[in-house]
Amino acid sequence: MSVASGSSTRHTSPEELRTREDLKTREELSAPTTGTPSASADEPAGVALPLAPSRPRLDRPSVLPRILRAALTGATKSAAIVALLLAWELAPRFGLVDPTFLPPFSEVAQAWWELVANGQLADNAQASLVRSFSGFGIAVAVSVPLGLLIGWYRPVADLLNPLLQVFLNTAALALLPVFVLLLGIGETSKISIVVYACAWPILLNTISAVRTVDPTLLRLAKSMDLSAPRLFQKVILPASVPTIFTGIRLAGAVSIVVLVAAEMIGAKAGLGYLINASQYNFAIPQMYAGIVTISVIGVAFNQLLVVVEKRLSSWRVPATS
Repeated sequence: MSVASGSSTRHTSPEELRTREDLKTREELSAPTTGTPSASADEPAGVALPLAPSRPRLDRPSVLPRILRAALTGATKSAAIVALLLAWELAPRFGLVDPTFLPPFSEVAQAWWELVANGQLADNAQASLVRSFSGFGIAVAVSVPLGLLIGWYRPVADLLNPLLQVFLNTAALALLPVFVLLLGIGETSKISIVVYACAWPILLNTISAVRTVDPTLLRLAKSMDLSAPRLFQKVILPASVPTIFTGIRLAGAVSIVVLVAAEMIGAKAGLGYLINASQYNFAIPQMYAGIVTISVIGVAFNQLLVVVEKRLSSWRVPATS
């Protein structure tokens, strides 16, 4: 490296370069920096003071408030059920109702446990669940694609709408004798009546879901030149999931109610058969035990469908209060 000074040229030695770099480093260290403490009078100038390491603040979430909040939420949700069971227990014991026809809940619970112990409840519940889930599954497999087709293609809707209106206004239980006459009193007639009863809530909600998709989403998708299959896959189906599952949850409740009514007419097993046989034998606690079992199965099935719906619609942004 050469430095020009006037007409003479002088070469800089490596020792002078190292000296200049040391001086520059000391000037940078001695320069005042914002946020750093200034050197005291006893400290030599140009020496940077080491900063004390800041201790990381540990955020320890308190577990007790979370437990209390969860307990409060659970108590709030179960308060109505507890009040109903308490009224059921006390009303017969205080003579507000006849204990012969409405025994206390403790007697019903005892009868329920006896049915569990002797295996009757498990056998009858299994028979009902197989019929109910079979009919429900067939209804979902048929009604959801058909509803999407009717809601998406107007010619298909115009063709099938008169026929749908005829069967829509005919109650499922009103057709139960027809199913029994045509299909017999075996499993086929019971599953078929469940399929018929579950198909309409799913079908109508699916058609409504497709036809009520946000027009803004459709315009945005069309502006991106999406093809019809891609538009249906990326926009129509995801936007229709909540409404479709509303119909599926309604069908889940209908499947159990209709099946129990069908089992009361002609069946040798099932919860409907258990309730009907207990009534004829005047085993009232067992009858109520069967009714409670149906209610518990319905609630559990509905909660299962809610979990599935949340998984399928996890893309949705939750509403903020």
